[in-house]
Amino acid sequence: MFSTETKLKVRYSETDQMGFVYYGNYAAYYEVGRVEMMRELGISYKEMEAKGCMMPIVNLSVRYLKPAHYDDTLRIKTMVHQMPDKNMFFQYEIYNDVTGKLLNLGETKLAFVNISTRKPMRAPEWFLELVSAKLK
Repeated sequence: MFSTETKLKVRYSETDQMGFVYYGNYAAYYEVGRVEMMRELGISYKEMEAKGCMMPIVNLSVRYLKPAHYDDTLRIKTMVHQMPDKNMFFQYEIYNDVTGKLLNLGETKLAFVNISTRKPMRAPEWFLELVSAKLK
């Protein structure tokens, strides 16, 4: 397993009238964790796209356990458990960084797509090498 952790502070605009983080913002929090994980792998999405590969989300699963609130510091744990092939799976755990309570669980499935043809493709060899080095 390869995992990274990212912290962020909940902004007021991310909350609803009840003072809870609006449910749709969790997908954006997953993206924050995923982008940071990619950087930890040694590549940004921008660099990946320059190499002709993009990774759109094809599936999203979310489980809400406890609410997050304005000004909470969240810790986003992003995990990869297996080598990608045509798809890559990311799992997420979001914690309140002060209390340590688990607030949210999620998973995304991303596909590898050739930018030029817009067709699915296998994960590029150079990308597999980056992931392999971290999964050891």
